[in-house]
Amino acid sequence: MPTYKLTIEYEGTRYSGWQAQGNTPKTIQGRLDRVARELFGDVEIGGAGRTDAGVHAAGQVAHLRTHKALDPIAMMRKMNDLLPHDITIVGAARASDRFHARHDAVLRVYLYQIATRRTAFAKSFVWWIKDRLNFDAMRNAANVIAGRNDFSAFTDRRLKQDESRIVVVESCAVERSEELILMRIVASHFLWKMVRKLVAFLVEIGRGAATATDLESRLRADAELFQPTAPPSGLFLEAITYGEPFNRPLQPIVPVLRS
Repeated sequence: MPTYKLTIEYEGTRYSGWQAQGNTPKTIQGRLDRVARELFGDVEIGGAGRTDAGVHAAGQVAHLRTHKALDPIAMMRKMNDLLPHDITIVGAARASDRFHARHDAVLRVYLYQIATRRTAFAKSFVWWIKDRLNFDAMRNAANVIAGRNDFSAFTDRRLKQDESRIVVVESCAVERSEELILMRIVASHFLWKMVRKLVAFLVEIGRGAATATDLESRLRADAELFQPTAPPSGLFLEAITYGEPFNRPLQPIVPVLRS
């Protein structure tokens, strides 16, 4: 079947996540599927990352299979005309008929945005922390996360018991951009809620309530589950890579908060 690679951005505020489910009426995948079927008939759409409710994407990737050979640019324009304002296809290209957005992905890149001041414009895209944060402590602690670790303490108990909690994190960086603190984490895959729980722990380090040594002690199989979870509003699926280098500067996705 003709297969197309779609690159999609969306604001996840109004949605129950990416993945279409029978009893979940409002998902990103569901909206894309509905529009594609209206235009092209029977299709298959699968995404590379299963973002949770309220999580955004700047570079989600999906495959679209259809019985019809289509011009990718015309297809993208027709779908965008019917999609809601908070979902946009920003790229489309013909792919190998065997291309699978999730199985073929090499790395997934997530970005989290923390606001250090109250903002009238960015509530849906940041986590505002009222407390003064020790940025240097957070940045130094991020180095502990990189490498092969057991993230049992940074996931949800509903994860299947036989599912491995071992994740190899390629990199984890914390940087400042005006009145935003940004955390970017890169890995082949992530556990459910892992990124948001790690962000919440780094915030505790920034508050002085925990240390990098405490973080190290949590990165083992018998560690106690860390309960706090950062809100989904600040989290973006920034990019999916398929073997190409990822060297994008670490900068805000939206908005830019100036001092």
